[in-house]
Amino acid sequence: MKSSAFRATIIGLLFSECLAASASELRVGAAAVNITPPVGIGMAGYYFERGAQGTNDDLFAKAIVLEQGDVRAALVGLDLISTTRSMVEAARREIEQTTALRGDRVMISATHAHTGPVLARRSTRESSQGGDTDLSQRYSDELPRRIAESVRLAASRLQPARAAVATGREEHLSFNRRFFMSDGTVGWNPGKLNPKIVRPAGPIDPDVGVVLLEAPREKFPAEPLATYVNFAMHPDTVGGEYFSADYPGTLSRILAAYKGAAMLTLFANGTCGNINHIDVQWAGAQKGPQEAHRIGTVLAAAVFQAYKQLQPVKERPLRAQSEIVKLPLPEIKPEDVEKARATVKRYSMKDNSGFMEKVQAFKALDVAAREGKPLEVEVQAIALGDDLAWVSLPGEIFVELGLAIKQASPFRYTMIAELANGSIGYIPNREAYPQGNYEVVSARCAAGSGEMLVDAALRLLNALKR
Repeated sequence: MKSSAFRATIIGLLFSECLAASASELRVGAAAVNITPPVGIGMAGYYFERGAQGTNDDLFAKAIVLEQGDVRAALVGLDLISTTRSMVEAARREIEQTTALRGDRVMISATHAHTGPVLARRSTRESSQGGDTDLSQRYSDELPRRIAESVRLAASRLQPARAAVATGREEHLSFNRRFFMSDGTVGWNPGKLNPKIVRPAGPIDPDVGVVLLEAPREKFPAEPLATYVNFAMHPDTVGGEYFSADYPGTLSRILAAYKGAAMLTLFANGTCGNINHIDVQWAGAQKGPQEAHRIGTVLAAAVFQAYKQLQPVKERPLRAQSEIVKLPLPEIKPEDVEKARATVKRYSMKDNSGFMEKVQAFKALDVAAREGKPLEVEVQAIALGDDLAWVSLPGEIFVELGLAIKQASPFRYTMIAELANGSIGYIPNREAYPQGNYEVVSARCAAGSGEMLVDAALRLLNALKR
């Protein structure tokens, strides 16, 4: 009798352990929804108006849903210039209503493509570029639903999966676009073969972060579900008046051709506020669809190499945390606001005249409109296993700040997605502020704000590592 009871107890314990193991099994789903706007809508990225004339390649909202036990999280990438806080909040509300997924576990980032639409209600600059038109308003109002639909579809496709991660390297595509000049200033995009260039004013981040998510098959090779790629470089290679996902679009098509058309590639831009693709030591032209194809192809080769180095993600519960950080505003005087209003009236948005004056003016108007209230931004972290974490940052972040997070992160692999969960524009490191030029002139936050975000990211990462 005692023997039977003992056997029953052992069987019960084994059954419970099997259930627990099953509950902690990783499941993954991926999906994409077309978000290409209608022709005629204003295009984002520059300080002059562009109306879209057509489409080179479609724009997408791409979602990867991760599930482990009763915890779900989602990674979303948008082929857009940026994200707005109102868009993110509306999308999260919709996701909570349509999917068993908490909104605060959804990370929504933009690739920063400069050949996408102007977003409504983002800033005074966008308003002057067509962001207040009915066409732009309707598109921006529809975006949260499409984002939520990508997550809903991904969740509907959840299946047992395994994750593997690696860091590739590509040192020849990206360049720091700020330079120490021979006159003692720091230049921004000073032009090719400029004899006054002394050296770059900062580093690059050559890391190509790769996460491969596959569905194991008993008698066949695993089925690729999604690849998450993280690389720091402005997607501003195409230009013109036709919609394009820029080099991340090329990358996605090449990886799908290699791994299978059903595999989704989600590209997240790293901290590239001061990083672009322009090689000032080379006289050749670097603009147009052919440049996006070149860069996407070279980056795909780096991903192929990373595939060969993939390490399995060790089992540990999926977890996520976020924090709201209040960033200080730069000082704007009443006379700055009056000057800004006059500048906006003086210069046309039909061309690039008065570029730096317009940059300063739009910044002054946006900061003044806050009436002294600090910028409230979200920093988010999601961790899978012992070695892999994702971090979101809310703007165009200088590369030095991203490198600081990676170097101090307790996770071996740390993917940083900028322009995520809302964006406040450029966020330079403290050292750049006295050096001035475009990004600093444009920044809506005061010196030290970037370092505050680094501290918040590390707090979250350390909490998730414990």
